[in-house]
Amino acid sequence: MSDIRYKRILLKLSGESFCKPDGFGIDGEALEAIADRIIRICKLGPQVAIVVGGGNFLRGPSFSRKSHIPRTTADYMGMLATVINACALQEILEKEGQPTRVLSAIEVSAICEPFIRRRAIRHLERGRVTILAGGTGNPFFSTDTCAALRAAELGAELMIKATKVDGVYTDDPKTNPNAQLIERMTYHQVLQQNLKVMDPSAVSLCWENHIPIVVLNFFRDGHITKALRGEQVGTLISD
Repeated sequence: MSDIRYKRILLKLSGESFCKPDGFGIDGEALEAIADRIIRICKLGPQVAIVVGGGNFLRGPSFSRKSHIPRTTADYMGMLATVINACALQEILEKEGQPTRVLSAIEVSAICEPFIRRRAIRHLERGRVTILAGGTGNPFFSTDTCAALRAAELGAELMIKATKVDGVYTDDPKTNPNAQLIERMTYHQVLQQNLKVMDPSAVSLCWENHIPIVVLNFFRDGHITKALRGEQVGTLISD
């Protein structure tokens, strides 16, 4: 579509989006809802890279604290959880006719390709959704930071942080009915105010590489289309 502003985007999906609220694992309906929205994005024209989280199975830091398993090992376990989500999403997308590839930062050769930057770009150029699993391949880094890193590596023009809320608010909208949606922020404001939108390292990476971030409700109809057209939706974080 000619009114789509961005040629290549990176979509960050949380692991929690793969299950029902307060749920665990992968819910079939949630997975299909995600796939449906990704296919809609592809039909609009941009090349789509996706970074998936693994919090629906395991979060390294909290799991380490609760289980007394070393943080390094717990983080690698979390990386494996992202591979599970990525492979499930790939199967649903391809079932619906959307060519898809999974590339992982940690080697799981039986089910996905290793992440190689040039290979990922080639998949994107051929119209394949490219799902990036395994985080950065290193412990102590979140999938938010991975998303910012991959966006920079792949030359993404926009990073979309998909959530179940409409954007960044002045307070928690679930507990404070007077909380106001913040439509625009600078990277500096996010870091200065220590907002928990994304990890500071992820925000800094996007700032350094001039990659705008849109935080929006992925499951509200029309939001993604507006973001791709450059229209106001959710919260835009930029220079």
